[in-house]
Amino acid sequence: MLDGRVLVDAHVHVPVLGSLAPAWKDWARDFGRPGVVEEVWDADGRPRPAALDAHFAAEGVDVALLFCEYSPKATGYQEFDDLLPLVEANPRRFRPVANVNPHLHFPIADEITRQLDHGAAALKLHPVHGGFRLDDPALFPAYAVLAERGVPLVVHCGTSSFPGSMNELADPAHLYPVLRQFPTLDVVLAHGGRGWWYDAAAFLALSHETVWIELSGLPPKRLPTYYARHDLARLARRFVFGTDWPGVPGVAANARTVAGLGLAEDTVALALGGNALRLYHGLDPEVDTGTVAGEGV
Repeated sequence: MLDGRVLVDAHVHVPVLGSLAPAWKDWARDFGRPGVVEEVWDADGRPRPAALDAHFAAEGVDVALLFCEYSPKATGYQEFDDLLPLVEANPRRFRPVANVNPHLHFPIADEITRQLDHGAAALKLHPVHGGFRLDDPALFPAYAVLAERGVPLVVHCGTSSFPGSMNELADPAHLYPVLRQFPTLDVVLAHGGRGWWYDAAAFLALSHETVWIELSGLPPKRLPTYYARHDLARLARRFVFGTDWPGVPGVAANARTVAGLGLAEDTVALALGGNALRLYHGLDPEVDTGTVAGEGV
């Protein structure tokens, strides 16, 4: 816990460094805390489970969701199975998040089912790096699996500076056919519309009870500016805390900045952990979630 609140970091990257494009390593060093790569990864570029666990424990993180990514054009080929030793080291703190790319996985339902059966808490799709639209019919079998199993979908909703990125594919309007076809599927907008789509992301979250704003990659002190056209007190009840670690100076610092925005305490508790514990599949039920997100939104 951090300052007496449950803290879930819903957006964490811990790939094998050798699987990555050089730009990813430059990003981690440019935007992350100095020395964190050397602290957590060994000389062969593999994350050290004990070091990772100690780092997140020191930051007050109760649960961290670990991402992979099959985007060889932009960031690299980061395998889901590389996450499993990290999860096994502390399955209470760490949970894996699935990833698929319709250009690489077929039948796509089989691969998402395999990853869910290995404990994935959600499916993350990265259209900008993967080169596909979220309304691509090839993805609908994966959405059907998620809806059937009650597992949320996380989508990259914001610009990316990595070479090879196709930022036009981040438009949240591409989600409308998905929301219509799968009305019970929770959809988390990673990066909250960063760049051109803050208003569109906020509108979706406020108009659909299944859509959420995830804060990774957004400086928390600027949230009132990014969402100035909306009722921040209401929108913040749809927030899911995440950092995009290791490309962040500090998890605890970001969380404390969210807590210092002047929001009601129950809203802060939802944003920092309560919403994530409700949304993501299989998180530790013994962690106190407080007020459920659907109340008073």
